[in-house]
Amino acid sequence: MERIQESELILNSRGAIYHLDLRPEEIAHNIITVGDPQRVQEVSKHFDSIELKRHHREFVTHTGYIGRKRFSVLSTGIGTDNIDIVFNELDALVNIDFISRSIKTDLTSLNIVRIGTSGALQKDIPVDSFLVSTHGIGVDNLLNFYDFEPSHFDKELLNSFIKQTSLGDAVAKPYVNPSSQALLERFQDGFHHGITVTCPGFYGPQGRVLRLGLRHPKFIDQLSEFEFRGNRITNFEMETAGIYGMAKLLGHQALSINAIIANRIGGIFSKNPQNAIESLIEKTMSILVS
Repeated sequence: MERIQESELILNSRGAIYHLDLRPEEIAHNIITVGDPQRVQEVSKHFDSIELKRHHREFVTHTGYIGRKRFSVLSTGIGTDNIDIVFNELDALVNIDFISRSIKTDLTSLNIVRIGTSGALQKDIPVDSFLVSTHGIGVDNLLNFYDFEPSHFDKELLNSFIKQTSLGDAVAKPYVNPSSQALLERFQDGFHHGITVTCPGFYGPQGRVLRLGLRHPKFIDQLSEFEFRGNRITNFEMETAGIYGMAKLLGHQALSINAIIANRIGGIFSKNPQNAIESLIEKTMSILVS
């Protein structure tokens, strides 16, 4: 088997992967990701026991048990650049032999669920509600650095997105990937469903104006008006498309779930976003444990 060079697979002095500072035995195969490092403890407080706490840069990991089921909760930080790091390193932890520096013959598929926050792009999706992303459309460019081939349906959806928004390559070459169908089927009751657009920033890339003007001032309207075979764009944020794309390429199951804390069409922001996030964590953990 081909040996992976030290400059490509970087391990620290204790044999842990470079950014996450984790060794293979320190993560579970059921993983919850959150953006905010402070939110890790808001998930792990629901564990019956915690066997590991690790903190390196913005990456905080707690691994423990609920009953006999083992979970790891991990903070990714914000943006698909961090998703690239987290997903490559999580995959390396289960699918690369750190001693021989070679890819394992038998590959492991992780179950990865993101618990995040987002802004709705449809009037009928209220703040403090919960939303599951059926697809992630990325205008952040991450997946274009990898060799991948979208399905026929995904190609048609993407072509319709480009045509309806008139974006083309004006900001980035868009890409699209679906959620894990197996995980999606578990999150039905009490959740809105729709397509999530992933942006490379919070202000201009999401149509916010403070002191800088926008090159695409109608972007939000174009997203909210998009329709493809009964599918609509429901929200946007900064990680989902990267999560779905990296999971698909690496052979993992991924689902992105959001507490809706803003409605951009109505100009409304949640009066108590922390309560919405806590409720989503409790509901998600209940489903994952059942």
